[in-house]
Amino acid sequence: MFVNFRILALRFIAVLPSLFGLGNASMGASRHSRQPVDIDSGLGPLLSKSASISHSSSAAPRWSDFDAPKPGTVVNVSTEKDVVETVKYCVAHGITFLAQSGAHGWATTFRIGQRDVTINLRGLNSVTFNNEAQPTLTVGGGSIISEVIAVADANGAHVPTGNCNCVGTLGAILGGGVGHLMGLYGLGVDNLVTLNLVNAEGQLVTVDATQDPDLWWAVRGAGPNFGIVTSATLKAYPRADRSVWTGSLIFTEDKIEQIVSTINGLELLAPMSIFLYFATSGAPDYTPTVIVAPFYAGSTADAEAAFASILDIGPVANSMQRYPYTQANFANDALCGKGGRKPSYGSGLSQMVPATWRSIWNEYVEYVKNPAVGNSSVFVECYSFETAKKVPDSSSSYPFRSTVKYTTLVNNWYTDASLDPVAEAFGTKVRDLWRSTDGLAQNSTYVFLEFAFGDEPLGTVYGENVVKLQDLKRKYDPRGRFDQWFPLT
Repeated sequence: MFVNFRILALRFIAVLPSLFGLGNASMGASRHSRQPVDIDSGLGPLLSKSASISHSSSAAPRWSDFDAPKPGTVVNVSTEKDVVETVKYCVAHGITFLAQSGAHGWATTFRIGQRDVTINLRGLNSVTFNNEAQPTLTVGGGSIISEVIAVADANGAHVPTGNCNCVGTLGAILGGGVGHLMGLYGLGVDNLVTLNLVNAEGQLVTVDATQDPDLWWAVRGAGPNFGIVTSATLKAYPRADRSVWTGSLIFTEDKIEQIVSTINGLELLAPMSIFLYFATSGAPDYTPTVIVAPFYAGSTADAEAAFASILDIGPVANSMQRYPYTQANFANDALCGKGGRKPSYGSGLSQMVPATWRSIWNEYVEYVKNPAVGNSSVFVECYSFETAKKVPDSSSSYPFRSTVKYTTLVNNWYTDASLDPVAEAFGTKVRDLWRSTDGLAQNSTYVFLEFAFGDEPLGTVYGENVVKLQDLKRKYDPRGRFDQWFPLT
């Protein structure tokens, strides 16, 4: 079958997999919701003029429709006080609630139905640059990554974020926060300076390293279980040349073992990251394709030298080039559309084994013979942990900075609900293959970039921090009001 590799390479200029991240903290109030007769008249007068209440089923669309929350009411907030009033109202009336911004969470732990409320944070999208000795950005809880990058770039700075423009900035950070620039600046949680959080009593509190250090530790890695973050201040890093070298390399499938072995042995320097994924050429042929997507924050010469071992394998197509910082994620924009069924399965690895990836390729090729699932992909993200490992594991509740080297995902994508069992079987099979040679003492899933499905035990999600987090959960949220995202109760 003929494949136009040049067109295919352009389709995958930047990394498919890095598009995922959280919307924002996902929260709940009570396991026994009872919707009041008229929430509009009860809550509406307490909200700001720019806020609104909707009862449309499409008012809070999510990135994946698979097992998605289906709230009967959506409160579109525009101020932090709106969030306070909404949480207080829900608590007073025993209403379960869920906060979202980018709405990319696909976990199957959500329990939101027609009697429940989604708090749409998207209106809290302000981003302010603070030009201080250590520059910072103050970011609203509903801001998305493209908005934050635009402000940082306009002020001559980098800011560590996730890698997809449409994802909620703070949601991705609260679970750890990996991204292309983490080799230079560390994890997202390491770059939080302070945050505003609506707690289980509906109070707006400021949290940082000196004001309630226990809560500060907990939210930086398990944030959705402790409150709704309405704004946060992040470190920014002045940088004269903010352009990046990225794109895609297309390889024939006989190179899989060599690619995997080379990536596993590659020294990822601070400016580097690299992804490997199995995807298809798309309609009409859906030809399975091997794609490698390097990333380098630096000069082309330095980038090509750093990735020489990958380039020497011999791609059949090469679309690598330099882009301005504001366009580093643009190729993922086509994948930001809401809807479709996308049950996804992830795992953490400390090593990549060529034979395992060959088995996964064989499974993938068989799976996408059905064109209805032809937009599905399988991938691994490989980042430099050089700076992240300078910070102690004990500094935050994110548990895997010293153990997980690679994060993987099966990203199913289709529209026909009758294919759910097939997709789930495929996702489980591939996850089992990864786990069989992951090199870890226990299965580890970087859940807050949404790489967990929802069936994992808490130890897989939170590592060895489960007991401490549960103790703090009893302290800060004894009634389990924030219990939607891999709940600790």
